[in-house]
Amino acid sequence: MELTNKKMTEADFLAEREKVRQEWSTGWDPELDFSVSIPYLKQIPDHKIFAKKLLKAKQASVTMVQPRAGVPVLSEHIKLMQYLENAGADFLPTTVDSYTRQNRYREAEKGMRESEQIGRALLNGFPVVNHGVKNCKTVLESVNVPLQARHGTPDARLLAEIIHASGWTSNEGGGISYNIPYAKSIPLEVSLRNWQYCDRLVGFYQEQGITINREPFGPLTGTLVPPSISNAVGILEALLAAEQGVKSITVGYGMGGNIIQDIAAIQALQNQTEFYLAKYGYKDCDVSTVFHQWMGGFPEDESEAMGLISLSATVATLSQATKMITKSPHESIGIPTKEANGFGVKASKFVVNLVKGQTLPSTNLLLAERYQIEREVDSLIHCVVEAGKGDLAQGIVKAFEQGLLDIPFAPSRYNLGKILPARDNDGNIRILEFGNLGFTDDIKAFHRSKISERAAFENRTLSFQLTIDDVYSVSTGKLVGRPKNR
Repeated sequence: MELTNKKMTEADFLAEREKVRQEWSTGWDPELDFSVSIPYLKQIPDHKIFAKKLLKAKQASVTMVQPRAGVPVLSEHIKLMQYLENAGADFLPTTVDSYTRQNRYREAEKGMRESEQIGRALLNGFPVVNHGVKNCKTVLESVNVPLQARHGTPDARLLAEIIHASGWTSNEGGGISYNIPYAKSIPLEVSLRNWQYCDRLVGFYQEQGITINREPFGPLTGTLVPPSISNAVGILEALLAAEQGVKSITVGYGMGGNIIQDIAAIQALQNQTEFYLAKYGYKDCDVSTVFHQWMGGFPEDESEAMGLISLSATVATLSQATKMITKSPHESIGIPTKEANGFGVKASKFVVNLVKGQTLPSTNLLLAERYQIEREVDSLIHCVVEAGKGDLAQGIVKAFEQGLLDIPFAPSRYNLGKILPARDNDGNIRILEFGNLGFTDDIKAFHRSKISERAAFENRTLSFQLTIDDVYSVSTGKLVGRPKNR
């Protein structure tokens, strides 16, 4: 069956669901039956429903706070969630372990059991599939805010079934953003089709009067990703989700470091997502935004790390992002303790409350940067549509094959990997090498001129060394990776 961007009929969806049911050796949980899950979801109170809380926050122009977190043992995971809620988290995550992300449920089961026996986490997250609906419901019923699964799974069909039947009313990811930055050898056709199923599941619940939020993963590789590339991917995944019936969509962006560019990127992302959804006929979707705090290398010093977290929170609030994903001061060390994670939540929440109500004036510089990002997004999406001859799903596959869409530093074999980013003299993320990226000549000329200005200022040639220096610069306390004599 050829991949196409058409809504799965209910009959096709239910037939595919039967295949999913038969494929998984862990067994089909009776609580996944719609006769059980639909009534359960309908009785969840509004304050635990992601879409409703996001819409309320967006209308009030308030930035909500959500951490990343997850441990394998149920009792410890509940303690972690309750601790983070008490620290001020408006939404709670459940970060899923790496075995589950790769559908390796036997290894996940072993890691979960051994973690229970020795009292120490041997998995880097919560194995949703092995815990099943019963335990996932227990997590939801132990807290008083909405729950979301955060993972990195190219095939999240069973995971999506379990979390939604458990009352978790948001799922992060998409066929591009949870494949190209995360996997090496999974064809885009496969992950796009898998995520069509996840979105159609949400659309099916929507048809029963149950709204579930979907959130494409905005930061992608999280390292010097030009805003137009991450925004374009978010918009494309929003369009794919909307075709399958999703009505609540949160598009994301990872902090780049230049305050003006970051705010312009969030504004452009909100505006263009709404524009493209309406253009393609999806006029009844609620669009919100999520700002991810700095995703690159973190300072080792905890005080410096807290400074970076506070800066991130300031920019997120000034951008009026609907939600912010927080970091911890132990980011450079590894998986944080619940206390360190709580510090990041508290600090971010404190900054949000201080900055709330303040706005950055629409200066010529901000408007120019937003206009530039929007032009670049339009150019990329136009190339995708042309490549697919009108079919968005086919266009995405072909655009990546040809390098018209290209994500820097991604491990996937299905990403051409020919572009190189670097900062300009003001710290904005620009593009040094374009590969086959679907930009017009005038857009390429703009990027070349901006990076050339920096090279002239630093008295050095344009080279890959610019990129290398910029990858490490923030962790050393500088935005732009200057040579030592600068």
